[in-house]
Amino acid sequence: MAFLTRYVDDDTRPTIGEALRDIVVRALLPAIVLWLVIVGIGKLIEGPLGGLQGESAVNRALQAGRTPTLDAITMVWSRIGNTEIIIGTCVVMVFLIWWLTKQWWVAIIPAIAISIQATVFVIATAVTGRDRPDVEHLDPAPPTSSYPSGHVGAATALYLVLAAMCQRISNPALRWILTVICLLIPLLVAYARLYRGMHHLTDVLVGFLNGIVCAVLAWRYLRRRSARYY
Repeated sequence: MAFLTRYVDDDTRPTIGEALRDIVVRALLPAIVLWLVIVGIGKLIEGPLGGLQGESAVNRALQAGRTPTLDAITMVWSRIGNTEIIIGTCVVMVFLIWWLTKQWWVAIIPAIAISIQATVFVIATAVTGRDRPDVEHLDPAPPTSSYPSGHVGAATALYLVLAAMCQRISNPALRWILTVICLLIPLLVAYARLYRGMHHLTDVLVGFLNGIVCAVLAWRYLRRRSARYY
């Protein structure tokens, strides 16, 4: 549990300069490696693997199982990962966490997570340029390419960080409920994006990879005193 409680076990207040230094060294620089990995996987999928044509069966199966009810439900789930919803939720949570903890260096973690994720995503999707699945699209297609899923990456980065922050809640029932909700949301977004024909399966899986790594980088961006929490 040391990883999840690192900001409780050591609540030392950093200077702004120290925080900025750690963001660059411990979050932004490692994110370059993540970007290289994601681009490498994308080039492999589009190149030697020939676009993984077997993925089309997943999209076609989901399209065949569409119903008006699921269309309406997944529309809501998909919108949770929209840029404006992610940014709006993040801003609200940053101010709420700051108000509750009085620790600005903790409150900015969600913003760090989605900022790194977005940067990696935007550059990676521009380099790879993968076409979206050849099925009917139920959502407007954004200008970015299909790979990786930005909706899934953003939702994963934001809500994993919020799930980690939920561990500070003293009420066990509330802590458990909010943690489960935070962990469930990225899965709902991922299913919705597949169901609505906006992504291939590998787009979603690599979106998870992007979000998870960015959440971890953001959560551990700040050095802590004890080597155990470093």
